Amino acid sequence: MVRPGAKERGATIWLTGLPSAGKSTIAAATAGRLEAAGHRVEVLDGDEVREFLSVGLGFSRADRHTNVTRIGFVAELLASNGVVVLAPVIAPYAEVREEVRRHHESSGTPYLEVHVATPVEVCSVRDVKGLYAKQAAGELSELSGVDDPYEPPADPELRIAAHRQSVDESVRALLDLLKRKGIA
Repeated sequence: MVRPGAKERGATIWLTGLPSAGKSTIAAATAGRLEAAGHRVEVLDGDEVREFLSVGLGFSRADRHTNVTRIGFVAELLASNGVVVLAPVIAPYAEVREEVRRHHESSGTPYLEVHVATPVEVCSVRDVKGLYAKQAAGELSELSGVDDPYEPPADPELRIAAHRQSVDESVRALLDLLKRKGIA
């Protein structure tokens, strides 16, 4: 396999956090900045990937594990071929996130975990998809961080307090991390 050049060093940046924490917004803005700097970038948004790659899966622990594992596999495949992958995915369980990390490490592919640490009280006010309202009305169950567990990362490479800083400040923090790690 031909290894990518300097501007083509791939990596997976996994953005985890509660629904409406700001993961997708930060990922999209970061992708734009990386693309403008000449990097090959792909965003594997959890909601979008679920619609195609994991269609038919529910939200049980086993189905969430399968979904996250599939996204992790695709992310590693892209990253090992020189793409900077931003994966804004809730991935509520630490065990499967660690499994994805180990898979990346075993293939020598960089993996960085970013915790978008927005409190559930702020996320429920943002409620960009109406999930918290549906859960409160009894129309939805198994909502991560409310009636289903969300296990925050104990030691992520970066923790972003998206409720305390702007999108631009969050993106700058993430880009600084990527520069320190030799990715961007």
